[in-house]
Amino acid sequence: MPSPAPQPPLRTLVLGGARSGKSGHAEALMDGSAPSAVRYIATARLDASDADWEQRIEAHRSRRPREWTTVESATGTGLAELLRTDATPTMVDDLGTWLTAEMDAAQAWELPRGILAPRIDDLVDAVADHRGRLVLVSPEVGLGVIPETRSGRLFRDEIGSLNARMAQVCDEVLLVVAGLATRLK
Repeated sequence: MPSPAPQPPLRTLVLGGARSGKSGHAEALMDGSAPSAVRYIATARLDASDADWEQRIEAHRSRRPREWTTVESATGTGLAELLRTDATPTMVDDLGTWLTAEMDAAQAWELPRGILAPRIDDLVDAVADHRGRLVLVSPEVGLGVIPETRSGRLFRDEIGSLNARMAQVCDEVLLVVAGLATRLK
């Protein structure tokens, strides 16, 4: 009797530096799902005054299959709530822009570390509880210069902590460097 085909991991965290190819790799991981069943949660917010940012968002949009359902700018408790709604195969791109929006909303850039702990706890719990295919994209930190500003160091510390917590609840963790993925877990 042939053994059953291995099931893909339910929850995958894809880490990488800026322009490493992490989003493209994460999108390819969703290939096993029926295209019409994929929910893409985009955490970036449009800024009409930043043409470069808008072009980056448009590049991501144009790369996604048209059949995917896109949810734009999931911030606040919205991201955790979306992950709790059902087991739809879901991709979240990315946790860094989610964290930035959370820090903006809480006006936490100059506040003590840990202010966002309840929001982060809620998101980590929602990821741990999600029962469908889930691919999360996040920037890896600590591979470069220490930020000069307090807000830069705060973001680096918070995203590093969030990534470590997500790695604990995800079944698979990948690091993408120069377009190449390495399995860490």
